[in-house]
Amino acid sequence: MSADDDLLARLGYRQELARGLGAFGNFAVSFSVISILTGAVTLYGYGMRYGGPAALVLGWALVALGTLPVAASLAQLASSFPTAGALYHWSSWLGGRGLGWLTAWLNLIGQFAITAGVDWGLAEFLTPGAGAKTRLIVFTLLIASHAALNHVGIRAVNRLARAGAWYHMAGTIAIVGVLCLCAKFQPLTFLGACAVDGNADTGGHHGWPYAFLVSLLMAGFTFTGYDASAHISEETHDAARSAPRGLFLAVVISAIAGGILIVAVTLGVHDVARVADPARIGFEEALLQALPSRPSLARALTWTAMGAMWFCGLASLTSCSRMIFAFARDGGMPLSRVWARISDRFRTPAHAVWLSAAGALLVAALCLLWSVARAEPTADVLGRITAASTVGLYSSYGLPILAGLLARARGRWRVEARGPWDLGRASSIVNLLAVVWIAFFAVVSCLPPNTIVAELFAVLLALLGIYWVTSVRRTFTGPARLSPSSRPASPYSSDA
Repeated sequence: MSADDDLLARLGYRQELARGLGAFGNFAVSFSVISILTGAVTLYGYGMRYGGPAALVLGWALVALGTLPVAASLAQLASSFPTAGALYHWSSWLGGRGLGWLTAWLNLIGQFAITAGVDWGLAEFLTPGAGAKTRLIVFTLLIASHAALNHVGIRAVNRLARAGAWYHMAGTIAIVGVLCLCAKFQPLTFLGACAVDGNADTGGHHGWPYAFLVSLLMAGFTFTGYDASAHISEETHDAARSAPRGLFLAVVISAIAGGILIVAVTLGVHDVARVADPARIGFEEALLQALPSRPSLARALTWTAMGAMWFCGLASLTSCSRMIFAFARDGGMPLSRVWARISDRFRTPAHAVWLSAAGALLVAALCLLWSVARAEPTADVLGRITAASTVGLYSSYGLPILAGLLARARGRWRVEARGPWDLGRASSIVNLLAVVWIAFFAVVSCLPPNTIVAELFAVLLALLGIYWVTSVRRTFTGPARLSPSSRPASPYSSDA
């Protein structure tokens, strides 16, 4: 066995997925899921509407700084436990099977929603002015294209992920470069301007500070999904080093490149009200204002961003399917045997891939039906989907980080039991900062006009609690190290 296969065996699992990713390929998947040309583009008008240029620039910087300790904490865990189950395994091994089971479901909900958010945003760009039915059809076709490519193998996804990473970099450079050469920029003081009257949709006129908090969803949604590097650990060479490095670098590079992109686009805005108008595509309107004499060039740059969104959706579905496979492998889901099957021909979790697509489609359909039933504009659908993904994913990040913090404090996860990518003495303070940031942002994501997300998660948590107490608690044994079996114990066990 290779060193990677041997480590996986000591963690309790045999190698089933094909290891076809190198260090750059692993990084490329997370970088493509973060996708500054997706979150920062699809929600650009949303951020402008609630806080104006100041909220876009300051909000991006604040969220980027808040995300760094989260990414560092997750990277530390990914180095110690490089498995496809990732967050679910970490919570289980460090905090118990019940915490792991809850983490898995929160992550799955967030994964479904982030995939839905990416492809719904792309569908909006592809169908400007079209009805909800047409948009849903285009969305379904996009999801199907991502599922089909994930079905046929990790090699195809690896090539596309690497191409996607370079595409994101080249696309960002192209947009910023064109704007710097051709746009008539506002003075730098324009970046400190607040929204004109964008507070009306926040549930009351609470002033700009409140609207600023609501606008943070734009950056918050962008900085999600970087746990993808951990989910594809079992398909990555030298995973204990490559996965945490890919995860953390994806966040750092995205923060820098995204900040430059937002500043360049925002300096080209000359009519905030038009960019903030929910009936318009805010990012495209900003480019048209920056390049008034070159509308074709502005639309070409918009299509460049749309290509990046497609790559983002592909990588997002890859991450989701691996989470389903790992959770089902341990019997944590209904019909687990079905979702844990590996394609003999392609060595991919084919059934889990199509379940990921179905879950994303269900999330989008429910949010659309909610807007239609309440006679609300369908422009609100994307905001609700992205808020749901942010709450689900951030919550699933916080639970294993908190479990690791407590395990170290109790002496159950000592230095010799950690992986090669470790935070050392800074572990506790970095983990604590991460947990505080996650709690703060989960609340921010549920502020009006997204209170439906808080209500939805309250119902989901209640249903999960009932399901656990009445059924799962008696049958679910958890991941390999917690399950009674003859497989070797984890080298990172609580007894290590």
